[in-house]
Amino acid sequence: MLEEVERWLATRSWSVTDRPLHQILAAKQRTGQSVSVVLPALNEEETVGDIVTVIRHDLMRQAPLVDEIVVVDSGSTDRTSEVAAAAGARVVHRDDILPRIPAVPGKGEVLWRSLLVTGGDIVCFIDADLREFSSDFVSGIVGPLLTEPDVDLVKAMYDRPLGTGPDAPATGRTAEQGGRVTELMARPLLNMHWPQLAGFVQPLGGEYAARRSLLEQLPFPVGYGVELGMLVDALHLAGLNALAQVDVGVRLHRHQDGRALGRMAAAIYRTAQLRLARGHLVRPALTQFERGEDGFEPRTYPVDTEERPPMAEIAEYAARRVA
Repeated sequence: MLEEVERWLATRSWSVTDRPLHQILAAKQRTGQSVSVVLPALNEEETVGDIVTVIRHDLMRQAPLVDEIVVVDSGSTDRTSEVAAAAGARVVHRDDILPRIPAVPGKGEVLWRSLLVTGGDIVCFIDADLREFSSDFVSGIVGPLLTEPDVDLVKAMYDRPLGTGPDAPATGRTAEQGGRVTELMARPLLNMHWPQLAGFVQPLGGEYAARRSLLEQLPFPVGYGVELGMLVDALHLAGLNALAQVDVGVRLHRHQDGRALGRMAAAIYRTAQLRLARGHLVRPALTQFERGEDGFEPRTYPVDTEERPPMAEIAEYAARRVA
């Protein structure tokens, strides 16, 4: 590991317990910064309401840390929107944001558009499929942005037990961890090509917070590559010392099957490859195999190839800021 990364781990990796909530609230009052929480959601009726309820209770009613909770629905066919609204979130549909640019499927697309419908100086992204959610996920990653003026982006780190049923260990600290795409694709890529980022425990994690002033300058891959792309671009734009991570405990969520993970890995590789050699793109498709009546049958899926420009370049965003 690079000596620079060892220093970074000693000075930019914290635990949620390092910043008590009263300290974070005092920093928020002192700095006058506002906080938006964004949940990108697609068919998450089983979990989104509980997440919103916990955040509203812990970090809006009991402690005024969060100023707004926005759920951006990217085309759910279940009751995600109704459940989120009933829990107290403001629900915005992806296609209603910046309608002059047709929306495409993908998590990164939703995160990019969310900048237009939120107002916080700090934007905190939380995946909507988390179970047994703790508000530490929010306060833990927002805290350093309020107390450390030279930190611009904070990622959550946590254990990801692969088994989340009743027989799973209570601590979640097992050898059988989730995050398979992280270990098989993202971590090798980062260690080989961006070794300064080798200290991130969960580089692909969906829970992170950043200053709006940074987010609006970053391009957003529209799909699964958004987390890796954002981390690499933030490193180049702000430097390693502006990045940090906070241990928030255990993350329980729905795990995807192997084929879905393969498509995710392909999108992440494409995002990395684009940043390594802008002028030479690999074939943006992935063929996988499923057993059918006549043996294994190929299924070819497109790999996300589109990226949205920095939000600061969008006229509607600039007009909103002037207003």
